[in-house]
Amino acid sequence: MKERFERHKQPWNSEEIQKLHAFAKKGMTLKAISKALTRSEESIKKRAKADKLKIAKKR
Repeated sequence: MKERFERHKQPWNSEEIQKLHAFAKKGMTLKAISKALTRSEESIKKRAKADKLKIAKKR
């Protein structure tokens, strides 16, 4: 069953954006970033694409 996120359709704040950039630089996977930020994987994909970030693939 999919996890539910309470933050559905909430705007990103600057702190979350900074964390996303840091996690992407560290090479964290989409799933790990999703859990750390309590946001859906789809939301993270969209924000990463908008910010031109590369998210690590599963190893």
